[in-house]
Amino acid sequence: MSSGDGQQSQALTKPTFSEVQASALVESVFGLKVSKIQPLPSYDDQNFHVCISRTKDTTDGPSEYVLKISNSESSKTPDLIDVQSHIIIFLRAAGFPTASMCRTKGDNITSLMSVDSGSEIKSYLVRLLTYLPGRPIAEIPMSPQLLYEIGRVAAKLDKTLEKFHHPKLSSLHRENFIWNLKNVPLLEKYLYALGQNRNREIVEQVVQLFKDEVMTKLSHFRECINHGDLNDHNILIESSKSAFGDAVYQVSGILDFDDMSYGYYVFEVAITIMYMMIKSKTPIQVGGHVLAGFESVVPLTPVERGALFLLVCSRFCQSLVLAAYSCQLYPENEEYLMITAKTGWKHLQQMFDMGQKAVEEIWFETAKSYESGISM
Repeated sequence: MSSGDGQQSQALTKPTFSEVQASALVESVFGLKVSKIQPLPSYDDQNFHVCISRTKDTTDGPSEYVLKISNSESSKTPDLIDVQSHIIIFLRAAGFPTASMCRTKGDNITSLMSVDSGSEIKSYLVRLLTYLPGRPIAEIPMSPQLLYEIGRVAAKLDKTLEKFHHPKLSSLHRENFIWNLKNVPLLEKYLYALGQNRNREIVEQVVQLFKDEVMTKLSHFRECINHGDLNDHNILIESSKSAFGDAVYQVSGILDFDDMSYGYYVFEVAITIMYMMIKSKTPIQVGGHVLAGFESVVPLTPVERGALFLLVCSRFCQSLVLAAYSCQLYPENEEYLMITAKTGWKHLQQMFDMGQKAVEEIWFETAKSYESGISM
């Protein structure tokens, strides 16, 4: 979901490769013959689902891939994309269901493609990843068991990355990255996209509360590397039958590592809670189940727990404000950009109307119920 760090509007050029061009790119860069290709929905990069033809040399390898073409702004930070790519490899080796990276004919994991658009030459970083099985959780009714599992996976992922090393790791300190939760005050320059209404008033209040109550506590949060975008389209699920014949869901794929940056454990759980609320029929109940799963791996401190409500509200604000802003830039991509907005404003308003104390009581009581083995 990411764009370049800093001002989003600055030459954030989403690639516009045709299917024919994308097929030729797969063949020329990765040496694979394409049999079928179709575009996938994306925020500001361009993705294609690629099926390859079997040859004598590719009888054993995967037959389905995702071609990922980074936007021209992100493509100016090759070190960052290299770190993100190596994290995907590292997590797969650690047992997480992440994609495998396909190497180029030159034995690299990325390739920089230059395209002459007539008025200027633009460069795009290209990667090819294996296509992961499963359905996005957006298509599956949310159960407490599934929410708990997603919380647990989110914490395990951040915890595992404590052991990750890379010479360019410092590139994950993305100071003005608009999607990092600590940069909520940067939303102020995009508020005009909302017009003057109740929604804007709520966002302004959340941003002010964030400045007063979260910014002052950042030094008390435990730092880690965040995935930063565990939304209901970036987590894939496969089901199996339990001994009682019920469907039991397991995470079969974790996608889109483009928003990775240094953050805090409490950021990851807040972001995950917010996205799991989007499609839920009982959104306020969601937080307790996700929190219980997360805390089964990484228990939050009292200070971190005390900031959780405001952090979830803040992530709603990031997603909703930036979607409205991006729709002005890319009206043709409105359907994808406004996924969160369909229910997000309603959920944010409900949280705000209920207030921190009432919402926390539901979340923390639900999480506590798991300690006794009785989930609510």
